[in-house]
Amino acid sequence: MNYKKKLSSIVLIALFSLMGAFILSACEKEEKAAETVQAESKQLWTCGMHPEVIVDEPGNCPKCGMKLVPVKQTGSQPAATQTDGQAQQKKDGKVLYWRAPMDPTEIYDHPGKSKMGMDLIPVYEGEEAVGAGGTITIDPVTVQNMGVRYGKVERMDFSRLIRTVGEINFNEDKLYDINTKISGWIENLYVNYTGEIVKKGQPLLEIYSPELVTTQEEYLLALKTRKLISGSSFESIREGGESLLESTRKRLIYWDIPPSEIERLEKTGEVRKTIQLRAPAGGMVVERNVVDGAHVKAGEKLFRIADLSSVWVHASIYDYEVPWVREGQPAEMELSYEPGKTYQGKVAYIYPYLREKARDVHVRLEFSNPDLDLKPGMYVNVQLQGRTIPNALVVPSEAVIRSGRRNLVFVTREPGKFEPREIRIGEEGGPGNRYLRVLSGLLEDETVVTSAQFMLDSESRLQEAIQKMLEERRAGNQPKPEQPAHQMEEMDQQQSEHQHQMEGMEQKQPEHQHNMEDMKQQKEHQH
Repeated sequence: MNYKKKLSSIVLIALFSLMGAFILSACEKEEKAAETVQAESKQLWTCGMHPEVIVDEPGNCPKCGMKLVPVKQTGSQPAATQTDGQAQQKKDGKVLYWRAPMDPTEIYDHPGKSKMGMDLIPVYEGEEAVGAGGTITIDPVTVQNMGVRYGKVERMDFSRLIRTVGEINFNEDKLYDINTKISGWIENLYVNYTGEIVKKGQPLLEIYSPELVTTQEEYLLALKTRKLISGSSFESIREGGESLLESTRKRLIYWDIPPSEIERLEKTGEVRKTIQLRAPAGGMVVERNVVDGAHVKAGEKLFRIADLSSVWVHASIYDYEVPWVREGQPAEMELSYEPGKTYQGKVAYIYPYLREKARDVHVRLEFSNPDLDLKPGMYVNVQLQGRTIPNALVVPSEAVIRSGRRNLVFVTREPGKFEPREIRIGEEGGPGNRYLRVLSGLLEDETVVTSAQFMLDSESRLQEAIQKMLEERRAGNQPKPEQPAHQMEEMDQQQSEHQHQMEGMEQKQPEHQHNMEDMKQQKEHQH
């Protein structure tokens, strides 16, 4: 019985000892964790010009000598020090948006799959940084002093207004050259000067041609011959008379003799010395190459008439504006000396090449000109309303920092807190051409910074560099010796080498003196 009591008491003592050891180890772990957190939360100091310099005490920068400034505490903790409660709080926190695992600029306002078929990752409040830099927090008073302005990410029917300068020219589809197919002399000229307005069918000149007179006489003779042989019993003779008349008539028609003139010749039987040339269309005489009494050859151009009821306008646009322009789309034109009056036309043709010297594309516009107000050679102001992209996501163009390699905006969700985000942009347009179409990286109704972004970008980069240095310190990676310290070590080494050389010289000097004494003794011995 006593043996059992002793055994039970020994077991109880052992259990109490184990419990005490477990409690002590847990306390030690908590103390170590508290010490770790306290060490991590200890105030550090850095240089404003060299963020890689991080020390535990205030002082001056070893590189530039500037006074060190305290490192701002972001309040973030490493993943290893987060407790289960904090993880649960993060899990229950507000989801700002969802992003693709492989492309941080591909974001959505709902869960699902990315373009690559991977599950989207939620981004909780406080975890907005997506690799473009660190989220920064600035005092609202400082933000106001910086003059920060904001804009909204919105959706609209997106287009671009293109403004350019054009020149009025003739409509090449309504240019007419007047020439003659017979040789002769000008006897009566009815157009006296270049620039005269003529109507369709109006006489332009009268020409005398011996060939034409001979052909008229042959035609009258063929008429008489046909009349004489019409009663012949031989069919071949009747067909020969008809053939001769028809060939002579075709010759007059091929010389552009009007059918009315041929009918007059048949009725009257009178051969005219001259034949009239009439205007094939109404318009302005832009070229006049004959004078009264001149001799002209067959095929020689006598006049050029331009119909000004419609005109062409030649304009130029930059290569980046070409995607906005389509053939057939409306165009608006205004004359500089008639402000307020506009003319409506359309895009007739886009030339399929780029002019090398000006680096622009030539566009031809067409406008109606019933009152002849539009005169060739005038310079005009042209506006083209580009094609519309419906329901496009846009952002103010001044909000985007373009570095060539990437496009960055700063998104704000609460006063003083700014998140840098990289985006993909498309065309530029919208009201006043002050907006950029967003292809990815932003959501509708988000607020972006439209001024002082460069100061925010500088602060974001500085905070990012500091956080990287702090992570290295937490991981136990000691930073490399700074350049001034390295130089001090080299100076110490050089000084020690110099001292060593001096000691060597001091050691050699007694030896030299000893050698001199030996030489003196040898000389005395010889003597």
